[in-house]
Amino acid sequence: MPSTSKWKELVQKYLFLYTDGFFELPYISNSPMAMVESLKNIPVNEYKVLQNAVATNNRFCSGIMRYRQLDEGFWLLATQINIERNVVAKAIYNEDLSSDYYFLTFSVFEYEFPFKNPNSKKNVVLLSTCWTFYKPNTEVATYFYKRTTGKFYNFVFNKKWADENIFSGKGLKKGIIDDFLNKETGFFTWLDIAPKAHDLAKEISQIIDKENSGVFNTADVKKHSLKLITTFFKHSFDKNQLKRNSSLSNFDYCKIAKAEKMILNNLHLPFVGLESIAADVSMSPTKLKSNFKSVFGFSLLQYHKEKNLMLAIQLLKKADIQIQDIAAVTGYESPSKFTASFKKRFKIMPSEFRILHSEFANTLE
Repeated sequence: MPSTSKWKELVQKYLFLYTDGFFELPYISNSPMAMVESLKNIPVNEYKVLQNAVATNNRFCSGIMRYRQLDEGFWLLATQINIERNVVAKAIYNEDLSSDYYFLTFSVFEYEFPFKNPNSKKNVVLLSTCWTFYKPNTEVATYFYKRTTGKFYNFVFNKKWADENIFSGKGLKKGIIDDFLNKETGFFTWLDIAPKAHDLAKEISQIIDKENSGVFNTADVKKHSLKLITTFFKHSFDKNQLKRNSSLSNFDYCKIAKAEKMILNNLHLPFVGLESIAADVSMSPTKLKSNFKSVFGFSLLQYHKEKNLMLAIQLLKKADIQIQDIAAVTGYESPSKFTASFKKRFKIMPSEFRILHSEFANTLE
């Protein structure tokens, strides 16, 4: 951990610095202990000793992070957060500290999409889920948009613990994971690949929410966390991202994060083009194409299409939004082109999906 005066200098310089439309929130990411200490010492945060938690309530964001050491070399950092302004959380590293922890994060967020619900006249609220996995010394920038609320679960472990508890199991391709772990840096994102991840995450939250101050149900939290992590790794190999992994510079990872932000800002429009995005992030189209696929497993155009179709899934669950409007708001030139893309991806027509979802929802009532 940096000295108190050094960290104060960093916070004074970078805390909520406004850059490119976002307010910066830095934190030390060498280890879970260093991360907790850095967050405890940010002036707008409150340290809750008996709860093993750090809370905040300011004009940029509010929420609470509960931290638990579940095993030697294995931590859970579970965060509930409400974003009031556009915020970019930045993982930074202190060169004076060792860095041997890996961060695997599962996030579930609700956000306002700029499309008015015909009945309420308010913006439609949608759900976004994703997984991220990054190695020590990888400086990750995570963009959060205002009026976003949700939870994310950081499972933080070192290589020794991972070898003993995850990668020694049957069915995990240890050679591939060793190749990934041995590279200098690494960062990957998956949209949502682990079945029942939401249910397992809810169980973890319910356990933590029921804990009394100073009394923690570590055994059950560890059991559910291990199940969620193992489920993720078993399914992540199917996508071949780890097999194709390459080690990029932190400067390049920053540019990839900005490229993703540009795509997400323009989902309602046709794809703006590789060359346009490359120019905006100051990277050659060839390099951007290669680096983006390394991180996300998709080309930029494929990622744009995939996010749009996942957006369509969410909108189709809103029975009062017409399919032709969904086609328009997800950037398709016509309902027929939207239907063709949807059926190719999900093997079902949008209208059929809506009927099945409605029938399933009725069985739950």
